[in-house]
Amino acid sequence: MALKHSIARDCRIGARRSNQDRIGYWASEQALLMVVADGMGGHPRGELAAQLAVDKIVEDFIREARPRLAQPEEFLLDAFGRAHQSIVTHAREIKLPDAPRTVLVACVVQDGAATWTHVGDARAYLIRRGALVARTHDHSYVQHLVDTERISEEEAGLHPERNLVLRCIGGDDAPQLPEPERVVLERNDIVLLCSDGFWGPLVPDELLAGLPGRALQAEIDALVRRVETRAGTQCDNVSVMAIVWHERKRRAAAARRAKPADDVPTQA
Repeated sequence: MALKHSIARDCRIGARRSNQDRIGYWASEQALLMVVADGMGGHPRGELAAQLAVDKIVEDFIREARPRLAQPEEFLLDAFGRAHQSIVTHAREIKLPDAPRTVLVACVVQDGAATWTHVGDARAYLIRRGALVARTHDHSYVQHLVDTERISEEEAGLHPERNLVLRCIGGDDAPQLPEPERVVLERNDIVLLCSDGFWGPLVPDELLAGLPGRALQAEIDALVRRVETRAGTQCDNVSVMAIVWHERKRRAAAARRAKPADDVPTQA
């Protein structure tokens, strides 16, 4: 039986000269995958890194989800590692002087639960009855400023150094991957993945209030228009993908949070 969910998505260029964001989605009868990648403009061919990462993770999901994954957590960790290697290998093959880089977030929904992991400042959110249940923790300089109470969450999206991320896929070093987080879903939960071009111009309350989930694509479209209007000529690429879950809660489970790691800033 197919999974009961609604999906909405958008990926726009904003005010940039090119779109370096990529999104991906695939569903089998018992599992679905969502991916958002935001290529890093401070290095060559960010759009190539984003495309390779999304293609590789979707390819791996199609191969392994027949019709479900054996272990969603292990799948995500392995798939992120293979995406990194795909970028590095391709960069060598086409003789790029520097390997492309991308930030990345991916989520698997299976067995009535959402499992996600990320690298960088692309985010996953779980929204339930208008409240934030869970969110990824950015690997970024501004997140460090928020954690140390030097700036607020509202200020983070417009901070002048918001493009400094601490982890990425691609580049010279293997990515530091946080432990995937798993959250059991309840009926009408919203799972949303996005790039910083989407979440940055929005304050948290706007995101929560703007997604009651009754007409998801229309709600996403309205939020994207708000982002573009507010960011104006500084609007980044804007990418977002969300589902509304229509099945009832199956069982309780504890969510696992990512562990902190030592990080080194990288220009996005």
